[in-house]
Amino acid sequence: QVQLVESGGGLVQPGGSLRLSCTASGNIFSIYAMGWYRQAPGKQRELVADITGGTSTHYADSVRGRFTISRDNTKNTVYLQMNSLKPEDTAVYYCNADGTLGLPQRPFNSWGLGTQVTVSS
Repeated sequence: QVQLVESGGGLVQPGGSLRLSCTASGNIFSIYAMGWYRQAPGKQRELVADITGGTSTHYADSVRGRFTISRDNTKNTVYLQMNSLKPEDTAVYYCNADGTLGLPQRPFNSWGLGTQVTVSS
């Protein structure tokens, strides 16, 4: 199947920056969309940003203008550059990928295990 491995989380002060990475591996024929979600304690998981086809992006209102999602299709990797971080950005960030497995071709949707981002002084 498909494995997603996230990295880049950590502790940062308000106003700081972090860059998350997520690489997909396995029996992949193609990836249509990749995205980042987050879940704070006591809250539901929410979409942060996603990217389809390598160029079409979508952001949650709360992060637009501060976060940038990008993708390297040659590496099956998605990035999330997070600037001007706020305490309310504290959450576990999860990577998601949606695409097609190799022969026999069939759709997949996979999640990473998550990486903790903590914004605190």
